[in-house]
Amino acid sequence: MPNMSLKKNEMPVQAPDVRNKNFSEVALGYTEEQAIDEAKRCLNCKNKPCTGGCPVQIDIPAFIAKVAEGDFAAAYDIITKSSSLPAVCGRVCPQENQCEGKCVRGIKGEPVAIGRLERFVADWHNAQPEAPVVKPASNGHKAAIIGSGPSGLACAGDLIKKGYDVTVFEALHVAGGVLSYGIPEFRLPKAIVQKEIEGLKALGVKVETNTVVGRTVSIEELMKEEGFETVFIGSGAGLPRFMNIPGENLNGVYSANEFLTRINLMKAYKEDSTTPIKAGKSAVIVGGGNVAMDAARCAKRLGADVTIVYRRTEKELPARAEEVEHAMEEGINFKFLTNPTEITATEDGWVKGVVCQEMKLSEPDASGRAKPVPVDSAFFEIEADCVIMAIGTSPNPLIKATTAGLDTQKWGGIIADEDGLTSKEGVYAGGDAVTGAATVILAMGAGKKAAAAMDEYMQNK
Repeated sequence: MPNMSLKKNEMPVQAPDVRNKNFSEVALGYTEEQAIDEAKRCLNCKNKPCTGGCPVQIDIPAFIAKVAEGDFAAAYDIITKSSSLPAVCGRVCPQENQCEGKCVRGIKGEPVAIGRLERFVADWHNAQPEAPVVKPASNGHKAAIIGSGPSGLACAGDLIKKGYDVTVFEALHVAGGVLSYGIPEFRLPKAIVQKEIEGLKALGVKVETNTVVGRTVSIEELMKEEGFETVFIGSGAGLPRFMNIPGENLNGVYSANEFLTRINLMKAYKEDSTTPIKAGKSAVIVGGGNVAMDAARCAKRLGADVTIVYRRTEKELPARAEEVEHAMEEGINFKFLTNPTEITATEDGWVKGVVCQEMKLSEPDASGRAKPVPVDSAFFEIEADCVIMAIGTSPNPLIKATTAGLDTQKWGGIIADEDGLTSKEGVYAGGDAVTGAATVILAMGAGKKAAAAMDEYMQNK
């Protein structure tokens, strides 16, 4: 019988006053009974609007139908025809703006919990005994992937299945890109990321860590000396932005990138960490996106009283509604219509507080959101001994500086067409390296498009 409930099955979670003191995963996942019940809410629409909202074009009604039947193995097979990282996407994709945003059930109630079902299927599969992996037959051609984040992994996954000899080059000591260094354990356990990467390795993908393309090796050397016939640049956007206000160079001021990398990769929150990090008694996080929520929730878990300052209102917050809700439940304070103008210092050069100016909203700006403008003479100071800047990132200029003939935007993004082709023959790019900071699933979609274009290029060549 179909389930015509207007509401999704609730996701089991840790209690807020428990989870804000640990780094274990907040959402606990559906049981088999919950997953089957939720899957029965799907109407199996013939025109599949949900699939149209998915950047990697998963056949969503088909996999959900298999979940409703209890055939989770078949559901996994359907998902992985389109996605290399289902356990990741089921956790961090903004489904509310993509597949679930197109769901017909959402017109008169809540949409089907597509993301939760994808996560369930992937977790079910990962809990099963590992089946023997059949490596694709080689086609005799080599492809290099720069960066092991979502765009690079998606591109690598599609190319290895087409028979290419694929090597992924990663600058850090652990593969996964932003999935490993940027997203906290309580949202995306690192064991899950590594499990997905091990699946790609089992198919034949090679991963070389501690390799900074542009320093360790150049793109020209990869192509001319190491025999890679085509290259995909998925190096992300890891260069942090700052506000350029007085006091940003004080002790106790972090970019969100540094703060999250030290926590996620170096486990700096553990008592025996060799690279400990402290959020102090009180921390101010500047920004309103998902990264700001991640930094704030990490600081809370380190014992700080945390305040997020954002220059617009709650309505304009770019972070996922679920992440904002979780942050508020966990005791994070929000100060809206607030813009930092200076970070004050103690006598010994540490952060003392953040001077802020009240803002008001005016006409929409180029982003389509109401523009914040200062309220004259409306200043106040928030006491803090830690400030984390989470106001965006841009691509690192290293690859552009060391690659002749590679055109970029003024702000640093690599110029590429809709298939990922750059101005340099045989070189493709996608994800945050092209668009600036965006979502995991959009980066994966770009990686998949580039893989198809790279394959066509090689066939024509």
